[in-house]
Amino acid sequence: MNTTARLRIKGKDFEILVDLDKALAFKRGQGSLAGVVLTQCVFYDLKKGLKVSEKDLNEFFGTTELEKAAEKIIKQGELEIPSEMRNKEREEKIKQVVDFLSRNALDPKTGNPHTVTRIKIAIDESGVNIENRPIEQQMSRILEKLKLVLPIRIVSKKLRVKISAVHTGKAYGLLKEYAEKEEWLGDGSFECVINVPVGLEMDFYDKLNSVTHGQSIVEEIK
Repeated sequence: MNTTARLRIKGKDFEILVDLDKALAFKRGQGSLAGVVLTQCVFYDLKKGLKVSEKDLNEFFGTTELEKAAEKIIKQGELEIPSEMRNKEREEKIKQVVDFLSRNALDPKTGNPHTVTRIKIAIDESGVNIENRPIEQQMSRILEKLKLVLPIRIVSKKLRVKISAVHTGKAYGLLKEYAEKEEWLGDGSFECVINVPVGLEMDFYDKLNSVTHGQSIVEEIK
C-alpha cells in the first residue's frame, strides 16, 4: 500500500509518496530507504504535482539530494495511515494492554486478578487513549485513567540498581521508566530504586544486560 509522507517546516508542507509498510519500518529504525520512496522529487502538494524548488530544498533540508530530504520527511514527519489500519493497530494495542493487566494486575480490595472482560469494559469506560508505542512506556498514564473506574494495582518487584559511570548514558533511559528514587554518586555512577511489573521482569533484565554488558548490580528490596 502506498501513502503520503508529510513534514511541515515553518508553515510549508513537504511531501513524498512512500510504500507504507516499508516507511513504517524505516521510521522505527528498521531497514534502509531502499524501496521506500516512490517519487523522484519532493512536492509541496503531492496530489497537485507541485514540486519543491531547489532553493527551498537547500533552505529547509540543507541539501538537494532526494534521499537525505526523504529520510528527514519520513523520520520527523507523519505518514498518512488509512483508518482501517489505525483501527487495527489500536485494537492490537488494546489487546496488549488487556493481556498485560490480566497477568500483572490485581484488585487491591480482594487480591484477585481482574477478568479480561472487566478490564476491557474499564478501558472503554475510562476513555483512556492507548498510543501506538510500547505499552510499558505509557502504562503509568493508562493506570491513572483506569483507577477512576476500576480498583487496580500492578504486581511489581522493587529493585535497587547500580550502574557504573561508563554505562549510565545508555542505561538511564531504560531505568527512568521505572525509577521511583534515583541518585548520582560522586564517582559518576548511578543508583536508583525501581518498581518493575513482574510480567516485564525478564524483559527488563535482558535490556539492562544488553546496555551494560552484564556489568550492573541489582538486588531485590523485600
